[in-house]
Amino acid sequence: MLEDKSALQIQQRLLSLSAPVIGLNVLGVLALVVDTAMCGRLPNKAAVLTALGFGSQIAFLLMVFIWGMSVGAVALVARAYGAKDFGRVQHLLVQSTELVALVGFVVGAGTNVFAEDLLRALGAEGEVVTLGLEYLRPLLWGNAFLYLNMHFAAILRGVGNTSIAFWVAVASNAVNVLVNYCLILGNWGFPSLGLTGAAYGTVAAQMVGALLLALAIRSDRLPDMHLPLKLVRLEWPLIKDLVRVSWPVALDLLVLNAGFLSIIGMLGRLDDVAVAAHGLGLRVQSLAFVPGMSISQATSALTGQALGAGSVPSAKRVAWASVVLCVAIMALVGGVVIFFAPDIVMSFDVEATSHLGQLSVQWIEVLGYGLPIVGVYVALAGVLQGAGDTKTPLWVNVFATLAMQVPLSWFLGFVVGWGPFGVWLGFPLSFVGKTGLGIVAYRWGHWAKTGDRL
Repeated sequence: MLEDKSALQIQQRLLSLSAPVIGLNVLGVLALVVDTAMCGRLPNKAAVLTALGFGSQIAFLLMVFIWGMSVGAVALVARAYGAKDFGRVQHLLVQSTELVALVGFVVGAGTNVFAEDLLRALGAEGEVVTLGLEYLRPLLWGNAFLYLNMHFAAILRGVGNTSIAFWVAVASNAVNVLVNYCLILGNWGFPSLGLTGAAYGTVAAQMVGALLLALAIRSDRLPDMHLPLKLVRLEWPLIKDLVRVSWPVALDLLVLNAGFLSIIGMLGRLDDVAVAAHGLGLRVQSLAFVPGMSISQATSALTGQALGAGSVPSAKRVAWASVVLCVAIMALVGGVVIFFAPDIVMSFDVEATSHLGQLSVQWIEVLGYGLPIVGVYVALAGVLQGAGDTKTPLWVNVFATLAMQVPLSWFLGFVVGWGPFGVWLGFPLSFVGKTGLGIVAYRWGHWAKTGDRL
C-alpha cells in the first residue's frame, strides 16, 4: 500500500496512472479537431464551422453534469477500494452506472427540446441555427453514451486502472474518424450528411467506447467488479452520497466558464480582434492544461485509496508528490508554450507579426507564465476532491473568480489601460489567490477523514 512507498515511488505511481489519462484527454481534444478539419472541407464551411462551434459549446456545457458525477464516483469508489471493501465497490458500480445512464438520457432529451432556443441565445442566426440543429439533434440523443464513457473511465480510475480507458479511447477515436470520413463528405458510396454525419461519427464512437468499457469491466481482468445486464432498484442513501459529492464539481465548472465568458465580454469592448486571439489561445490552453488536470485526476484516486485504507500520512505524501510533479511538468509545458508561441500561432495559418498574431502570442505567453502556479492549485484540488471535499474547491473558485479574476481583469484592462493584456493577466493572477486558499484548506486538514464512507 501507499504507506510503504517513498515520495519518488508515489510520483512514479502518479505518472503511471496519469500518463494514460493524459493520452485519453488529448484524444478527446483531437476528436473535435478531426470533426472541425473534415467539416471545414464542406462547401459552406464558414456557416458550418460557426454552427459546429455553437453546437460544441452547448455539448461542453452539458458535460458539467457527468464531470461532477465522475469526480464523485472516483471519491467514493477509491475509498471503498482502499479499504478493500470490494462489495461496496461493486454496489457503487451498479448503482452509479444506472443513475448515469438515466441522467445522460434525460439531459440529452431535455436539451433537445430547447436546442433551437439555446443556439439563438448564444447568438446563432439563420442558416447557422439550421446547421447547428443538424449537429446537435443526433448528438443529444446519444448523450447517455458520452456519460457512460466518462463514468466507466472514472470507475476504473478509482480502482487504479487507467490504461483500459485509454486503449478504448484509441479504438473509439478510430471509429469516429472512419464514420466521419464516410458520412461527412459522402466517401466510399455513403451519403454526404455534413454536420449530421459528424454527429453520427461522434455518437458511434461513444457507443463503441461505452460498450468496450462495459465488456472490460465484465471481464476477468477486474475480478472484484461485475456489471450485471439487468436493472436494479436505485437506493436513495447511496445516490444521495454521490449527488452530495458531485454537485459542487458541476457548479465549479459553471463558475469557471462564467469567468471565461467575462474575459470574452471585456475583450469585446476593447478589440474584436482580441476576441479572435482569445479563441485561438483557448485551443492552446485546452492542451496545455491536460497534463496538470490528468495528474490531478490520478491524485484524486490515490488520495481516496489512502484515506479508505485509513492512512492520512499516505494521503499527505500523495499530495506533496502531486504538487512537485504537477509544478515540474506544468513549468516545462509553460516554457515550451512561451518559446514556441509565434510558431504555434503560425500553425493556425495566422501571421505572427499581424495584429491578430501579436495578440495571440501575447495571450499564449501570459498563459505559459501562469502554468506553474496553475499546477500547484490543480494538484491540491485533486487531493481535496479525492477526499470527497468538493465544496472547498467550489468556494475557492467562486471567490477567486468573482472577487479576483473579474475585478482584476477589469481594473488592469480598463482602469490601468493595459487593454487585452491586462484582461488576460487577471486569469493567472486569480490562480495565485486560488493556490493560497488551496494551501490554507489543505493545512486546515478538514479533508483528511479516513474510512470507506464519506
